[in-house]
Amino acid sequence: MFLSLTLEHCSSSWSTLETNEQGYQFRTQMLRTTTSTPPISSLISPSSITPHSFNPILSTKRRRLLLLTSLTFSTTTIPFFFSSQTSPSHARGLFQMPPFRLNNRYFLVRAGESEFESLGIINTNPVAKTSVDSGLSQEGKRQAARAALSLKAMGACDGSCWIWPSITQRAYQAAEIIAAVNGVNRSNIVPEYSFLDARGLGAYEGKKLEYISEVYASDSISPNIKPPPIDDGTPNESVSDVFVRVTQLMSILETQYSGDTVIIVSPDSDNLTVLQAGLIGLDLRRHRDLSFGPGEVRFVDTKLIPAYKQPVSGVFQCSNPPSCN
Repeated sequence: MFLSLTLEHCSSSWSTLETNEQGYQFRTQMLRTTTSTPPISSLISPSSITPHSFNPILSTKRRRLLLLTSLTFSTTTIPFFFSSQTSPSHARGLFQMPPFRLNNRYFLVRAGESEFESLGIINTNPVAKTSVDSGLSQEGKRQAARAALSLKAMGACDGSCWIWPSITQRAYQAAEIIAAVNGVNRSNIVPEYSFLDARGLGAYEGKKLEYISEVYASDSISPNIKPPPIDDGTPNESVSDVFVRVTQLMSILETQYSGDTVIIVSPDSDNLTVLQAGLIGLDLRRHRDLSFGPGEVRFVDTKLIPAYKQPVSGVFQCSNPPSCN
């Protein structure tokens, strides 16, 4: 009995080898001789289909059909995907500072005074940004209301507008006040979770507001100087760090909207001053010159954005490479 099973197993294995060999020879011949896709009827014949059985010729024909289909797709579809009439230099996702152009109209708003600011304490730890203590003080609510009325007087949302506040409590509260005064639907309030966080001041966290003058003194020396670090989770961000964040924010806005009005609501001044300095081409060391007061509103005037200058790499021509003067 054992000998019978062994012979049967060997016979089955030999049949499988023969089938694989036939399939290999068939596929090799097909790849050498096939120049066009044959009719499907010639590849799969209904008479060749046997239920509950394995047909090696049918299996090979199916593989042939799938291979030819993929070859046809690769020669007809891929060129369509890669053909584009848009010049790479005009791609809207490639945002740079100062920008080549702005596709939307922007208003910059600093949220009103926070509870911590009313106590004269620095609070920039993002862990507490959604806390009630990070919300608007009573004076901050009045400042946010005045900002909302200023936006209404400026006609910011006469047609429609999008409000992009930081998820920080005081900024989002200010956004809700702005929306209520200007008749904006709450669905047009888009919370920003990270790019508009208040600038992290590291070891200055919890100290008196007067210490911010030391941060700005360092900023005037170099935009790459960071405040001293701390181990409580508060980041220590330089002006360059903030610049990266606000550039990413503008890249999203310029890609997501076209011809719309966007109101950016920041919990602090530094996000807005660094953003405006980048837009108008001001030296980042001087961003403090553009400081926003609590509840201040400012329209981004495109007339202040300098004319686009082609980079040197696009102008310079080398007549005798690699020796260039």
